[in-house]
Amino acid sequence: EGGGITGEKPIMTIPDAEPLGPKRPLDCMLIAPLTGNSTSKLANALTDSPVLMAAKATLRNESPVVLAVSTNDALGLNGVNIMRLMATKHIYFVPLGQDHPFKKPNSLVADMTLIPETIEAALLGKQRQPVLIERYPN
Repeated sequence: EGGGITGEKPIMTIPDAEPLGPKRPLDCMLIAPLTGNSTSKLANALTDSPVLMAAKATLRNESPVVLAVSTNDALGLNGVNIMRLMATKHIYFVPLGQDHPFKKPNSLVADMTLIPETIEAALLGKQRQPVLIERYPN
């Protein structure tokens, strides 16, 4: 119920997230971690959760949405979805890399320590580079 750190009521439903577009625009939205399932839904315009509705509303306002991917399928079937999102205006990625290429060859995980830098760049309309980084060995 309470506001925790922000003092704001949590957004728990899709209708609660809808005003983030026209009535309460965000400067920037971060989705961390972004799972493979949510990657697929966002890339294909499926809006079935408060997070995805908030992302859609933020993009509608032409504000940045920063994604911190964490999925075992990024280099598998979800690869096409990640590329679609990388080509989408106002979407930015926290730099990511393979976390364990031999045990999980299709897995990519964002370097969460780079979130602040990525948000700063996104607010300037720039992708923090390099977006593909070496993460292994951990």
